[in-house]
Amino acid sequence: MIVITGATGQLGRLVITHLLKTTPSGQIVAVVRDPAKAADLQALGVHVRQADYNDPASLDTAFAGADKVLLISSNDIGNRVAQHQNVIDAAVRASAALLAYTSVLHADTSLLGLAGEHRETEEAIRASGLTYTLLRNGWYLENYTAGLKGALEHGALSGAASDGKVAAAARDDYAQAAAVVLASGQPVAQVYELAGDTAFTLSELAAETGKQAGRDLPYHNLGQHEYRELLVTVGLPPIIADMLANSDFAASKGALFDDSGTLGKLIGRPTQSLADAVKAAL
Repeated sequence: MIVITGATGQLGRLVITHLLKTTPSGQIVAVVRDPAKAADLQALGVHVRQADYNDPASLDTAFAGADKVLLISSNDIGNRVAQHQNVIDAAVRASAALLAYTSVLHADTSLLGLAGEHRETEEAIRASGLTYTLLRNGWYLENYTAGLKGALEHGALSGAASDGKVAAAARDDYAQAAAVVLASGQPVAQVYELAGDTAFTLSELAAETGKQAGRDLPYHNLGQHEYRELLVTVGLPPIIADMLANSDFAASKGALFDDSGTLGKLIGRPTQSLADAVKAAL
């Protein structure tokens, strides 16, 4: 059995979509907090089991018969290490042959504020004795493209990344990589640094967006604090604004850059281009 946690999330659903291309649905377990949201997966023959990262007993039930487990990182910033530990412990009790984890690009050296919880989780996975694969995902293109219409409405794209290069890839690219790893044969310990084939600056993102929209869209570079305040002003929760502003600043120092091409090689095709991502968002 291949067990996917967070299966009704944006990434989890895509992982299952890709897995279904190579793996019988009856060999896939979707672990979700609310089974009602997974009715479509159940209709496809996927096993749907209820569990919560905060409830070890529910994880034991959900992981019964697990051969491979994909731990999709929690979005509960500040509480993730304890939640991830519960999942790791449950995978150990289930005697899983492989635990895969969606970490962050260059987690061991990253300047990203959110990398700390990923580092702690990676350490816990190594200490567990399980065979593991660390899927160190770079930035999602969607993190930027989701705000492009708003940027066009306001007449500028703002950020705090300066001229830092961002090697972002589509969420679907990362999902396919996870599916490839889970569907592969004999599990082996592996660390993958995953990022888009081509990096770009936010100025280049603004230029591409303006080109496709048929109007000028400048990029306004702000200080980290100033950008954080702007994000709060437009309605983002402070904890998310803090994370995004910190991430942009870290990007200015190279934290979101990688030119290894590992993701494209793993999925056997080029990652989504910036131009295609912008086109899909507009």
